[in-house]
Amino acid sequence: MQSILVVDDDPRILEMVRRSLTYEGYNVVAAHDGIEALALARDNQLDMAVMDWNLPGMDGLAAIARLRNADQLPVLMLTGRTALEDKLKAFDSGVDDFLPKPFAPEELVARVRAILRRQTQPSEATQLHFADLSLDVSSRQARRGPRAFSLTRRECELLAFLLRAPNQALHRERIIDAVWGGLFKGDDTVLEVYIGYLRTKLEAGGEPRLIQTLRGVGYSLRESAAS
Repeated sequence: MQSILVVDDDPRILEMVRRSLTYEGYNVVAAHDGIEALALARDNQLDMAVMDWNLPGMDGLAAIARLRNADQLPVLMLTGRTALEDKLKAFDSGVDDFLPKPFAPEELVARVRAILRRQTQPSEATQLHFADLSLDVSSRQARRGPRAFSLTRRECELLAFLLRAPNQALHRERIIDAVWGGLFKGDDTVLEVYIGYLRTKLEAGGEPRLIQTLRGVGYSLRESAAS
């Protein structure tokens, strides 16, 4: 039985999430704040966490950072914050998915299943190469020729997806579905922001562009004609 840590300071939401996940056959460990969540994480073998952002004492992002220092625990964040900058901040901290409040129990369960399913998928190659670009997925370290640089978790997942399909026209919807689980389907803003992040790092030494924009389609990892 898979175990899930659920953290929320609202007793009604905590009980609703606990009941929904227990009904689906998961073992649920519940906490009301970040400090209690860290203590339970130390004492239990967990498969993932469902955590509110606004918690007393220690907010959800701080608790996630502490959890990830000890273990790469997948996290679904619950929050009333829906602004783009909040979503980016959450993903940059290592959150796997982002579920705005209010939400339906059925959607929560579907998100949890999707995250756990991704965790159990067969591992793919972790050393990826194209042109003068290389990526070690396990360490999130990349190179353009001799120049090394590190990536955030989401940047690494996006670049790895592009590296596994070089010279292909990749539709925006396909990329969003693969990297964000379809969370931003119909909204290209987050994808455009992360493409910008990657381009900044990939081209910091004056290297030619590898992530090409295909107007009306999406993106492609390919060498430009000028190079």
